[in-house]
Amino acid sequence: MISQDVGTRAISVQNVTKQFGFFNALSNISLDVAPGRFVSLLGPSGCGKTTLMRIIAGLDRQSTGRVVIAGKDLSLTPPHRRPVGLVFQRYALFPHMTVSQNVGFALSLQRVEKKKAANRIGELLEMVQLSAFADRPIDQLSGGQAQRVALARALAAGPPVLLLDEPMSALDLKLRQAMQLELRQLQRSIGATFLFVTHDQDEAMVMSDEIVLMNSGTIVQRGSPEEVYRQPRTLFSAKFLGEANIFTGSLRREGNKSLLQSDVVNVRFDVLGARDTGAGLVCVRPESITIEGASKEMFVGTEPNSVAGQVREAIFQGAFRRYLVQVGEQSIMVQQPVLAGTGDAFSQGDQVLLKWSDQAVAQIEDDTNG
Repeated sequence: MISQDVGTRAISVQNVTKQFGFFNALSNISLDVAPGRFVSLLGPSGCGKTTLMRIIAGLDRQSTGRVVIAGKDLSLTPPHRRPVGLVFQRYALFPHMTVSQNVGFALSLQRVEKKKAANRIGELLEMVQLSAFADRPIDQLSGGQAQRVALARALAAGPPVLLLDEPMSALDLKLRQAMQLELRQLQRSIGATFLFVTHDQDEAMVMSDEIVLMNSGTIVQRGSPEEVYRQPRTLFSAKFLGEANIFTGSLRREGNKSLLQSDVVNVRFDVLGARDTGAGLVCVRPESITIEGASKEMFVGTEPNSVAGQVREAIFQGAFRRYLVQVGEQSIMVQQPVLAGTGDAFSQGDQVLLKWSDQAVAQIEDDTNG
């Protein structure tokens, strides 16, 4: 029996496991996705994200657990009877058909009346900005155009859920960035639920309402892009999403703050229910650190969240500069925007002082063992 709460979800995956022989591809996964959301399954190769999507689509059968879509238990329902559209990394377009014939393929299978189908195809081609390409053969399309055709074909039958498995990985960087925005705008305009599989952190951050971060067949963390990035819960989360400076040391409480004492710097941060005794780990993002000139006489550890070091590498990357600063045995990455009138950049060998706020620190758990 399906609960009323599950019935309000576009997708509800309940205690799903998947085994391939002795290999556990998914370990007791539960995930609810609200209608009209753009949710990305993000993680490294082999983490289980594509397996989870294929189970939701019905292309693979879960070993245990249930898959509920739009309030109906479809755990044993074949793919063609599930209310989902599919877009794959290889678009699987029919080369012997024109653009409009590809888009209307699902409608022909459903025996939709010709005039109604033609109107629907026209709407979809206009939506993906391909009206002028209706009669063009598939082999005369660019990569971006082929992707738009695949999207239109997947949406033709009006599925409430669209599943996308790394559909932009074959596109070049500029086109991929443009298509990210187009896809997000398309999702908002039609109001469908998009479940998007990717290993690209930037792609997930740009497009998603929510990110579901996966590793080794489990969900590590879930939240908005900003939440997952700024408040990573584990060492894996901190390192996989962007770059992170990790400090290890012993924890103690100081009033309403926590302090991590490491070999190179004392890191102070807001408690917020954090564990404040024993060994610990904290994360500081490179862009949260300010950098200024320092004299050789300055020494390490005078104030929390403040440390002197020497620039080992200085890299110009257009909109920002990156510095690798050596502090004792540890290297600290700093990223600063390039702004007019902010003074000279630092060079290799310069003595600098690094600072960051208490709020820039996230306490994390070491999930790399066991």
